[in-house]
Amino acid sequence: MVEGDCAVPGSGAVRILALETATEACSAALYDNGTVIERYELAPQEHNRLILHMMEQVLAEAGLTLANIDALAFGCGPGSFTGLRIAAGVVQGIAFAADLPVAPVSTLAVLAAEALAECESDYAFPCLDARMDEVYWAIYRRSESLMPERIQNEQVLAPAMVRVAEPVSGVAIGSGWTRYKQLLTEQIGSGNLVGVLADRFPRAGWIARLGCDIYRQGACVNAENSQPLYVRNPVYKKAV
Repeated sequence: MVEGDCAVPGSGAVRILALETATEACSAALYDNGTVIERYELAPQEHNRLILHMMEQVLAEAGLTLANIDALAFGCGPGSFTGLRIAAGVVQGIAFAADLPVAPVSTLAVLAAEALAECESDYAFPCLDARMDEVYWAIYRRSESLMPERIQNEQVLAPAMVRVAEPVSGVAIGSGWTRYKQLLTEQIGSGNLVGVLADRFPRAGWIARLGCDIYRQGACVNAENSQPLYVRNPVYKKAV
């Protein structure tokens, strides 16, 4: 979670408008005091065309406008360079125009939150296919607040280089497990896998939920500090 420069908000209802374009999936969601409205579509290279319309749809379904929103949230990475720039650009534009704080949310934390909510495990192994025979990888555990807490830094590396510092059992989730399931299982140990949720991509609904937590902590950032987290250096690696 990203520290920022916004005052800690008071208690009461919170409304977060979230978007996610970091992978092949595109989604937008509205968190409204515990209720989530979401639009999601697996649509590679269609994010520019879809994302604004999706955001308009979730606001219209809730009968709200940007004037009713407390903060924005977006998947800040890791993920596709192009996709991350789309999300950051859209969020910055709206945040400047509507004077809203922003909650950047890790795409791996989002996957971890989904896995921990769906399965009976205290640990999650989120992994995204990073192309170029690499994966985006981290380890998260369930915190006292039930939110995912990172215990191993997010990194990009070859699947054969994945390591688990301590022998823990967890839920595997993400597109990296779709492509490299056998190799990743060998690295972790099949006995340490509670389950495998392959073919999963980060969703705006979970970004909105985690964004609400960031907002309540007063850890949002302003528009100009809403930057992508690339993990892989875009200068020497070809964008995906």
